[in-house]
Amino acid sequence: MKHVYLFNTSHCHLCEAALALIINILELNQFTMIEIADDETLLARYGLKIPVLQRQDNFAELAWPFDEAAIRNFLK
Repeated sequence: MKHVYLFNTSHCHLCEAALALIINILELNQFTMIEIADDETLLARYGLKIPVLQRQDNFAELAWPFDEAAIRNFLK
């Protein structure tokens, strides 16, 4: 299984929904949550698009909205 980053921020209901989907598919050691509010560059890049999944192997991104099927397809 590929390792992914979840770009998110606290108090984001969409990010919480995305996390719930990801937990159904991936183990905790297969993804890393990245808080964008702590980094001005990430905030500028993802601020209007979060939550965003990014594959670590090829840096492909999947921006919200997505569902479990879209995540599984993204990880293939």
